[in-house]
Amino acid sequence: MEFLNWNVNKIIKMNFPNHLTGIRNLDLKDINSIFQLTKKYKSSIINKTPFEKSLNGKSVINLFLENSTRTRTSFELAEKKLGMDAVNFNGQSSSLSKGESFLDTLKNIEAMKFDYIVIRHSDSGIAEFCTKNTTSKIINAGDGINEHPTQGLLDIYTLKEEFKELEKLNVCIVGDISHSRVALSNIYGLKKFGVNVSVCGPISFMPKYIEGLGVTVYTTIEEAIKKSDALNILRVQLERDAGSLLPSLSEFSKYYGITKKRLSLNPDIKILHPGPMNINVEIDYDVSVSKNSFIFGQVTNGLAVKCAIFKLMNNN
Repeated sequence: MEFLNWNVNKIIKMNFPNHLTGIRNLDLKDINSIFQLTKKYKSSIINKTPFEKSLNGKSVINLFLENSTRTRTSFELAEKKLGMDAVNFNGQSSSLSKGESFLDTLKNIEAMKFDYIVIRHSDSGIAEFCTKNTTSKIINAGDGINEHPTQGLLDIYTLKEEFKELEKLNVCIVGDISHSRVALSNIYGLKKFGVNVSVCGPISFMPKYIEGLGVTVYTTIEEAIKKSDALNILRVQLERDAGSLLPSLSEFSKYYGITKKRLSLNPDIKILHPGPMNINVEIDYDVSVSKNSFIFGQVTNGLAVKCAIFKLMNNN
């Protein structure tokens, strides 16, 4: 069936925000609009039916200054499917490596009049900074340890697809909370739907402010598994020196790793992971490919979510 004739205006009941810098800035109606469009785009993706090139002629630069596989590739594919003129920015081969400041780089990008900038950067708050220094529409693809809104949205959509109703669902985020922008985006988004959100991990991985976000803290992974409908498992972010807070990765796996044996405490629990996975550290391979796992389905959902975001931002 051709994916050409549905009317986006029937889904957009209000003006969508000009920028997507974080889930904390989205209203529930914004998120529901994204999810309605995501469902339609996913159907087209799964059935491999043609996309309407509804953003033909729009330009976007993928300004990725941190490594990425899923996020970058899915943004690039979404842009191509929608007919956008996409440019991929390589920080290592850019003038940033010659000493040019990020602000001057941004000013040069601004002079080229891109419609969209997709930004990933190690500095928290960089997406908000871009909104104040360019006329482009900004999409945050992960900024430091602040937020990763598209990942949070695809995670929540995956849960909604499986459970239908999210209110009073019990979801535990497990692992390296203190270094995770994914954790914060999930917490902000899930709380908007009335989800009972909890976290579990070593004390050294728990931010001091965590309980102030309205989440429950579990001290053992066994308790978290028994009391949760779903786990969203995070890796130990060694690139942010998280390993220095642990005796060893094997010690983390021993006390917090998700194994088939531990899943037997709650055989129906659902498993999510934003990737990349550190197999046999935070999650065993057998778990990652088990019937409990929705990990690779999350990737498909991520592509559909990004298509929906571009479409909504284009119509505001």
